[in-house]
Amino acid sequence: MNLCVIGTGYAGIVNAVGFASIGNSVACVDIDEKKVALINSGKSPIFEPELEEKLAAAIKAGKIHATTDLKAAVSGAEIIFVSVGTPSKHDGGIDLKYIEIAAKSLGEVLKSKGYCVVIMKSTVVPGTTEGIFRKIVEEKSGKKAGIDFGLSMCPEFLREGHAVHDFSNPDRVVIGTFDKKSEELVVKLHDPLKSKTIVTDIKTAEMIKYASNAFLATKISFANEIGNICKKLGIDVYDVMKGVGADGRISPHFFNAGAGFGGSCFPKDVKALVAKSKEIGYEPKLLETALEVNEKQPLMLVEHLKKRAGELKKLKVTLLGLAFKPHTDDIREAPSLKIISALLDEGAQITAYDPQAKENVRAHFGDKIKYAATLKEALEFSKHILIVTEWDEFRDESLYKGKIVIDGRKTLDKKTSGDYEGVCW
Repeated sequence: MNLCVIGTGYAGIVNAVGFASIGNSVACVDIDEKKVALINSGKSPIFEPELEEKLAAAIKAGKIHATTDLKAAVSGAEIIFVSVGTPSKHDGGIDLKYIEIAAKSLGEVLKSKGYCVVIMKSTVVPGTTEGIFRKIVEEKSGKKAGIDFGLSMCPEFLREGHAVHDFSNPDRVVIGTFDKKSEELVVKLHDPLKSKTIVTDIKTAEMIKYASNAFLATKISFANEIGNICKKLGIDVYDVMKGVGADGRISPHFFNAGAGFGGSCFPKDVKALVAKSKEIGYEPKLLETALEVNEKQPLMLVEHLKKRAGELKKLKVTLLGLAFKPHTDDIREAPSLKIISALLDEGAQITAYDPQAKENVRAHFGDKIKYAATLKEALEFSKHILIVTEWDEFRDESLYKGKIVIDGRKTLDKKTSGDYEGVCW
C-alpha cells in the first residue's frame, strides 16, 4: 500500500520504517528540513536499536522517503497516519495544538483528493479523534468522515529500546474504526504482522492506550512503594517481587523497583488521564498517587547519598546513565533530570556519562555539569557513584572497587559489590 506518515518523532519514524520494511511505500512528512534531509540520507533522527539499519535498507529499496511537502506526500496515499506530538500542558492536561495544526493542514490537502483512510497514531484522550480532529478536517476539506474519507485510531504500544522488534512482533493490534470501509483497509494493512487484532470503536481504542500505560505506571509505583517499605525492613524487594510475580494473575513484568519511570509515555499519559478524569467530574486518586510516588522516587538516591557522604556541597558525584532507560537516547521525564537538579541545588559537582543521551542532557543543563566521554573517565572523577540507568556496560562489578555505589536499577549484586546501597533493597 501507499502510506503517508505525518510527523517523524519516535512513533512516526518507527512505524514508517516498519511498514516500509514489510513492503509498503511510505512518504514521511515533517516541517523540520534538517530532519527530512537526515532521513533521506538513511540516518535516523532518534537512537533505537536496528532502526537506522532498517531505514537505510528501506531508502535503498525505494520504499521510504521524507519531505516537507504535505500535499505531495498525501496525493498518492491510500492511508495517512497522523503521528504528531501531544505534550502535557502545565496542568498535566493534553496539549492538542499539534493535532489541530495537522488537522487543518490535512483538511486543506484532502479537498482535492479521493477516498483515503486517516489513522490517528498520536496518543490522544478519548473523544479527540472523533471530536476536534474530525471536525477540523471536515470543516477544512468540505468532506465527511465515513463517506468521503475513512477515519480510524490505532494506538502504538512500542517499548523504547525494543521498538523495531515490537513493531514486527506486537502483542496485539488495536484498531478503532469509524466506518466499515476504513476498517477493512486498516485490517488489511496490519495483516502481515500476524498478531491478535482487536477491532473496536475509536473512543475505546483511545482509552485502551491510556489504560495500558496507566496500569503499567501504577504497577511500577506499587513496586517502588513496596521497595521503600522493604528497605526499612532489611528485605530485598526483588526477592519479594519474584514471589509475587510468580502469581499468574499478576506476572513479573514491570515489577522492577528502582528510581522510577520516565519517558515519553507513562508520565505524560497518566497526567493526561488524570486531567481528563477531573474534567468529567471524577477524582482518580489511585493514578494521582502513582504519579506522586514516582515524582519522589528518584530523589531517594540523593537521600541515600546524603546518609553516606553527609554534606553534598562541593561533593564530587558521578552519575551513570542519563536516558530514562537503556537502549535509547530519550531523556523525557528521565529520573536523571530530577537527580541532577537536586544535586545542583545541594551544591554538588557532577560528572555524568551515558553512551547515547549525553548530548540531549547537555542541551538541558548546559555546562552546569560535566560530561564524560567514557565510562572510565566518569569513574575516575569521584568515589561517589549513582547508577541511574542500567546500561550493560555498567554491570562489571570490578569497575567499582574503592567506590561508594548508590544503585537505582539493581544493576549490581549487593552481595558482591562492596560498599553498595540499593535505592529500595
